Amino acid sequence: MALNQFPTWIRRPWPSGKAFREVKDLLNGMDLHTVCQSAHCPNQSECWSRRTATFMVLGNTCTRHCTYCAVNSGKPMAPDPDEPEKVAEAVRRLGLRHAVLTSVTRDDLPDGGAGHIAATIRAIKRLSPGTTQEVLVQDFVGDVPAIELIVAAKPEIFSHNIETVRRIFPKLRDRRFSYDLSLEVLRIARARIGRGFVKSSFMLGCGETEADIQETLHDLLVAGCDAVSMGQYLQPTPKHQDVEAFIPPEIFTRYESMARDMGFSFAVAGPFVRSSYRSEALLQSEFGRERLQTSGAEQHAD
Repeated sequence: MALNQFPTWIRRPWPSGKAFREVKDLLNGMDLHTVCQSAHCPNQSECWSRRTATFMVLGNTCTRHCTYCAVNSGKPMAPDPDEPEKVAEAVRRLGLRHAVLTSVTRDDLPDGGAGHIAATIRAIKRLSPGTTQEVLVQDFVGDVPAIELIVAAKPEIFSHNIETVRRIFPKLRDRRFSYDLSLEVLRIARARIGRGFVKSSFMLGCGETEADIQETLHDLLVAGCDAVSMGQYLQPTPKHQDVEAFIPPEIFTRYESMARDMGFSFAVAGPFVRSSYRSEALLQSEFGRERLQTSGAEQHAD
C-alpha cells in the first residue's frame, strides 16, 4: 500500500542520535549483519538508540524465499569462522544485558548452521557471562540433533516463529517450510530445554480471521510455548506480499489479552511488535524472573 494510505499509528521516527550512530559504526566496522537492517525492521531507530540489536549470523543470504520477507535469497557464501567471536565482542562492547541472535536459513549446510549458532551463544557467554540470550532459529528441516545443539548451548529463550496462521501459511512461506514442522520444532525444544523459555511469533494483517488467530495460539500453546508475540505485517517492497489490513492498536491489545487468558505466561501484541522486539521483557516479567531464579538454583545444585 502507498505511504499516504498508512493509518496514523503506523509511524516511526527517522533513525538518529549518538547511540544509534555508535551502534551502526560498531556493526559496520566489525562486518556484522543485523535483522534490523536486512529485514527493514521499523524498530531500528528505537532499538539502536537503546544500544541493542538483533544479530543475524551465517551471512545475509537465505536459501529459501518467503513472499513477505525482505532478506535476500539465493546462494549464500561460506560462513565466517570468526563470526561467533566477533558477535561476542560486539555484545561486550555494547555492554548488553540481553542479546538476541538469529540467522538466515542455510539448507546448504549439513547441520543448517546449528553448530555455528551454538558457537556464537557460547562465545557470548564466555565474554559476557551476565548477558542473557534469545536465539531465534530456522526449522533445521526438523533435524533433532541440530535443535539439540542449540538447546545444549543454553540460551535463556529458544524461539522459532510460526510466522502466520495455518490457512495462510502456504501463501506466505517458501514451500520447504511447513506449519506442522514449525510446531514440531517447538515441541522438540520444549522437551529438551528444561526450565528455559520457548517462544514463537506471528504476523497479522495478512488476511487472517480471529478464528485463525485463536487456532494458531492454541497450536503454539499445545506445542509448549511459554511466550508469544504478534505484530503488524508491513510490506517491505512492492514486490512482496500485499498488506491485507492494518490492525488497530486496540485490537492488538485484545489479542494480547486473549493469549494470556488461553494460558500463555507472557504475551505481547502491537503494530510494531516483532519477534525480537524488547525480547528482554519476557525475562524481566514476574514469570520470567521466577523461572530464571528457579533455573539458576537448579544449576547451582547440580
